[in-house]
Amino acid sequence: MTPQNLMLLPLSTPKLSIGCPILDHCLGGGIACNSITELVGESGSGKTQLCLQLTVRAQLPPSHGGLGGSSIYIFTEFSFPFRRLQQLGNLYHASYPNLIRLEPLEDIYVHGVHDAQELIHVLGDIEAFIAIDHTRLPVKLIVIDSIAALFRSQYQTTPADLKRRSEMFFNISGTLKGLANKYGLAVVVTNQVVDFIGPHHGVNGVRLGNLESLDTSGRRVSPALGLAWAHCINSRVFLARHEQSIEVDIRNAPSTSICSQTHRTFHLVFAPHLAYASAEFVIKKEGIVGVSQ
Repeated sequence: MTPQNLMLLPLSTPKLSIGCPILDHCLGGGIACNSITELVGESGSGKTQLCLQLTVRAQLPPSHGGLGGSSIYIFTEFSFPFRRLQQLGNLYHASYPNLIRLEPLEDIYVHGVHDAQELIHVLGDIEAFIAIDHTRLPVKLIVIDSIAALFRSQYQTTPADLKRRSEMFFNISGTLKGLANKYGLAVVVTNQVVDFIGPHHGVNGVRLGNLESLDTSGRRVSPALGLAWAHCINSRVFLARHEQSIEVDIRNAPSTSICSQTHRTFHLVFAPHLAYASAEFVIKKEGIVGVSQ
């Protein structure tokens, strides 16, 4: 990179708004293009909800926080939540009837994969798909939900397998970063968590990002896939959830009732040039929304 080339770079990276000023503020404006953003959290933390929301919002023009583009959604486990995506699409079309078409799902391309090698093959097909430009809107977002599921049982803990797994990490992330930079895409991957037992500072003695530890549902956890994968991504967002018991007065009842309430928190663990930020959020019919403190 020469000084002359640096002068040709854009002054700011395009970003995809989550649609909530509180959460966008945590990310310095939204999900950055030309890089990989990871959403990590336990099951039910809101990772898939946020990904679905982003695929619809990506269709909005940049003037409304979108990217004016279509999305490719790669899912790796369970069945794809088409019904929830249709619900979000209908809600956004009602809010932006002149900006999002009547059938938003027509600009979201969904594909299932079952192992890491298949993902490598699919990513090659995606580049050809983008280059041919068959879509009504240019592809501007790639989602992989989730990356950890592809490595759950395929590799053992032997040194040889760990080496092959790390090589696969760099192959996948290198391909994704290449696509992101070549076509100005945003790339979002979800990751799972595993229970963590060890020192209170970092993972294996190494602190990655702004938080010394990750806690969710009363457990101390760490992102799946370890340090090798952590070095493959540009930004990491941790979605935590905690259950809290509260007393509720019931009319005409002799005593109070104990109910469970879920509190969710959005943590920016690390991202280029951004300090730590966090915000509570809730999952509503219209998607994920931050809560003012």
